[in-house]
Amino acid sequence: MVSLDTIRKDPRWRDPNLREVISMLSHPMDPVKSNAAAYLQHLCYENDTVKQDVRQLRGIPVLVGLLDHPKAEVHRKACGALRNISFGRDNFNKVAIKNSDGIPALLRLLRRTDDVEVRELVTGTLWNLSSHEPLKMIVINHGLQTLTDEIIIPHSGLRGDPNDPARPGAPEWNTVFKNTSGCLRNVSSDGADARQRLRECDALVDALLPALYSAVAKRDINNKSVENCVCILRNLSYHVHKEVPGAEKFHIQAANHSAKPGGHHKKKDESERFGGITSKGKRHGVGEKSGGVDLSRRSLPMKGLELLYQPEVVRLYLSLLKLSQNHNTLEAAAGALQNLSAGHWAWSNYIRATVRKEKGLPVLVELLHSDADKVVRAIAIALRNLAIDHKNKDLIGSYAMRDLVSNLPCGQQRPAKNLEGDTVVAVLNTILEIVSENLENARFLIQGQGVQKLVSINRTSQSVRETKAASHILQMVWAYKDLRHMLCKAGWNKTHFKPAVSSLPKKQRNAKQGNDDITLPLMEKNQVVLEAHSVKPFTHIPNL
Repeated sequence: MVSLDTIRKDPRWRDPNLREVISMLSHPMDPVKSNAAAYLQHLCYENDTVKQDVRQLRGIPVLVGLLDHPKAEVHRKACGALRNISFGRDNFNKVAIKNSDGIPALLRLLRRTDDVEVRELVTGTLWNLSSHEPLKMIVINHGLQTLTDEIIIPHSGLRGDPNDPARPGAPEWNTVFKNTSGCLRNVSSDGADARQRLRECDALVDALLPALYSAVAKRDINNKSVENCVCILRNLSYHVHKEVPGAEKFHIQAANHSAKPGGHHKKKDESERFGGITSKGKRHGVGEKSGGVDLSRRSLPMKGLELLYQPEVVRLYLSLLKLSQNHNTLEAAAGALQNLSAGHWAWSNYIRATVRKEKGLPVLVELLHSDADKVVRAIAIALRNLAIDHKNKDLIGSYAMRDLVSNLPCGQQRPAKNLEGDTVVAVLNTILEIVSENLENARFLIQGQGVQKLVSINRTSQSVRETKAASHILQMVWAYKDLRHMLCKAGWNKTHFKPAVSSLPKKQRNAKQGNDDITLPLMEKNQVVLEAHSVKPFTHIPNL
């Protein structure tokens, strides 16, 4: 039988050039086709020049055509070559695969094969393709339901234990699931239309959440599949209070959440503690009915996109924040809480109260000491949104002010962990929220040595955003006349609280600035799977 291997035994053998290898993809004998595809996979490994040459020599359409070949060895090798070609930052190769109808061809192959290696290659290639922004919606249009039905649902454990259908099955964190969840993670960041398509995809959310519950129960949470699932849910929670059908029915007035106006907030119950538990063992702020949502009348069981914003998910995200050692997972879990607690609708009102009920505030505050910049930023913004609830605001001000202040630089001198400017601004905006219309929290800021750092930032920071944020806080603190004696006694005077930037707007933004809801999806850079050397693929994810 003729193949590249048998030809090599001829003493006159020479390595074929690239054009000859591509021509062998159309050879009438299947072994020659498969060997040529395998050789292309080898040549394209970490070689962008060869990938470009394959594209220019029109090798990609031929490889895509071989995906429909009936022989497993042929379509397996062709898919391996496409996976290597699609890896990397040269998006022209990804577009060439798309232009050759490669995405539908990959999905046809996925639907008709049970071969594990082929499924790994197909999903790995789709993951690579989904890293290119213009291809995300194309992947959704052609493959969302197929990927959900063929991979996510079967491997999530949603269908239950075959021996006991009433018992949930265990998720399978294998390469196929990792690749597929990575692909969906990429496409979930494409925009409002993409988010809504994923939210409405039959059984997708229903499968992701139980898989994560099972992972938490088994303490198996520090893997890439869990990270991908949490990132998907974080992205689908973005603007959920604006984008889900019928959201307007649950909108409520912002005043229901804010502190009492005028800066003299009602004295808090002395029995209230950081976990939200009174001395009598009762919990504050969470009843059967909250902000227009009567939980006792919820249609159970909830399903689909409704699961995204039910208060029960709070416990899942808090568990991940307590247990995970993966900074990306921590950021995503905090980002999910951040997104769900944003906005003025009944469900975010209840989410904010549930975080307090589940003793989640101390969990979040502890993570302000994380060494990961992105974790600190996500936590700070989540705390800002949670502080829209005035009871949370009291507790965060009482127990977390020093932790927030510790993350601030002293002018040009950064903290030991050298936080990025965006993170410093996030911390400043959170402080602004918790001191707005709350004299006691402003007092805690002074006692926590916050004024010294704010004055230093206001005068010496090279960042206009940092300077403006610090200036807003200082002006708000000085506006509390009852605190001026305390400030003057500490050596401060009115000049320390004046804005240092002439570009500040003439009309200062009032305390409502701090109540603007923040709903950042914290979308990570698009991720791709590593290309495979020779025939056997690697599936490690690079930190891009």
